[in-house]
Amino acid sequence: MTKLWVERTGTRRYTGRSSRGAEVLVGSETVDGVFTPGELMKIALAACSGMASDAPLSRRLGDDYDATIEVTGAADREREVYPLLEETLKIDLSGLTEADAERLRIVVNRAIDQVCTVGRTLKAGTQVTFDIDDHRP
Repeated sequence: MTKLWVERTGTRRYTGRSSRGAEVLVGSETVDGVFTPGELMKIALAACSGMASDAPLSRRLGDDYDATIEVTGAADREREVYPLLEETLKIDLSGLTEADAERLRIVVNRAIDQVCTVGRTLKAGTQVTFDIDDHRP
């Protein structure tokens, strides 16, 4: 399993790392060049939906299709939650008949509902635990 962690690099600024060598800069909205944790969650959702829909879209549109998935959702700062996340797949379906395009929409939605772990987790809710490991010498 890939190990994930963040290291503090400044005030409200962290670098997320993986044991596979990936890095991402994380911080508050006031810091340039970083993603906020909420933005990363939204990107993870959009990427998961894209990856889940890749096979059915490739089968019908070819391997070189262009797609962008936009994800939006404002935070409710009173409760500190995102009450609604909305994804929009932007893709050219003009080469399909309306019936084929509608069928593709159904297949893509089904694929995302079945295998997008991030979306499934957000929809179902999940238990989160937190512990403090005191590293005193």
